[in-house]
Amino acid sequence: MVEQFAYTVRGWGTGELVLADGLVAWHELPAATSSPRREHALVERVRSYFRGSRDAFEDVELELEWCTAFQRAAVAAMRAIPYGETATYGEVAAVAGHPNAQRAVGSVCASNRFSLFVPCHRVVAVDGLGSYGSLGPMYKRRLLELEGVVL
Repeated sequence: MVEQFAYTVRGWGTGELVLADGLVAWHELPAATSSPRREHALVERVRSYFRGSRDAFEDVELELEWCTAFQRAAVAAMRAIPYGETATYGEVAAVAGHPNAQRAVGSVCASNRFSLFVPCHRVVAVDGLGSYGSLGPMYKRRLLELEGVVL
């Protein structure tokens, strides 16, 4: 069963959460859009995160059937980065068992459809912040600042 939830976070906008058979299948970070349609317990956790609650979402199960073995390892490595900390693309690649695969980690981040649940905002370039897809580096910086990280 697929369930779709939208949530609004004051000062951030509206995001979307899609569950497939109870697993997170998609998560869209909040941006300026319309009002939410339905509620779910996980939606309140996301809202609380944006209000400053420390939540690493490590208990949230994700639908990863589409992932290769490397992508799964990279996702696991990113999910292991603690709230309020960062790791470089190279460090994530090494933890995933593939040293020197930092560009491949960047590709996993670019296709990340789980936003806060696979916290690629915590993955930074060796020489600075790095990119953050269509939302851009300022959104990434804002997420990191929310967690107390200043680069």
